[in-house]
Amino acid sequence: MALVSSTPLLQTARDGGYCIGAFNVHTLEMLQAVVEAAEETRSPLIIQSTVGTVKHLGADYIAAAAKVAADRASVPIALHLDHCSDFDIIMQCIRAGYTSVMIDASHDPFDANVAATRKVVEAASAVGVNVEAELGRVGGVEDDIVVDERDALLADPDECAKFVELTGVHTLAPAIGTAHGIYKGEPNIDFDRIGRIAAKVSVPLVLHGGSGIPEAQVRKAVSLGMSKMNVATELRIVFSDAIKEVFAANPDENDPRKYMVPAKKALKLAAIEKMRLCGSIGKA
Repeated sequence: MALVSSTPLLQTARDGGYCIGAFNVHTLEMLQAVVEAAEETRSPLIIQSTVGTVKHLGADYIAAAAKVAADRASVPIALHLDHCSDFDIIMQCIRAGYTSVMIDASHDPFDANVAATRKVVEAASAVGVNVEAELGRVGGVEDDIVVDERDALLADPDECAKFVELTGVHTLAPAIGTAHGIYKGEPNIDFDRIGRIAAKVSVPLVLHGGSGIPEAQVRKAVSLGMSKMNVATELRIVFSDAIKEVFAANPDENDPRKYMVPAKKALKLAAIEKMRLCGSIGKA
């Protein structure tokens, strides 16, 4: 089937009390691995790319590969641009065929965030593309965006409701205590805040910083209203470690297929585990 907007996928997930895994990919093999995982588990899927990956590979290359994957797949697949503050890049990705984009103006004051988000919503809605925005600031490192822990601000439930009303945004990523990257200790997630935000907004909520969150905490966040979970760092580590193992055993290996195949297999297994954790297995 063709690539689809993530809006109906996530709304169905919210109504059904489960979550959809959104996986950042950086190579063709990573993209293939998460698609194969979705097919095997009958899970809806969101493929993501960062701005850095778009600059590295090109939005048209990424979209073309995702379109081929979606055409071959029997499960619904959306293609999402993660954490972008550049309107021109967002429009470039929409023109290339992305079905979901994130405008991240969370570093700006509330009114400026509203204005930037509303501008993207107006453009994207005209062509049926989902728009995600962030309120508050998720700590850690995501591509080239760095938010110091001291600067990470938790989202206010009343502001979330006002933000959704003013912007018409389709999905919202509120800062609730998670962080990008791998946690040094237990994440300090504000579960009460998730519940209060979910009670005030009708749009699906997005859990950023999904790498390394303990299983029980993921399940609790999903039960409270998180409908999309972003996973990036954990997948890169799994993929890279599998390649390192090949070279450790055979330092002279020079056939990319010999190290990409095991890396792809390792990532597929990791993605399946995340889909199980999200509760999306069998939901396609």
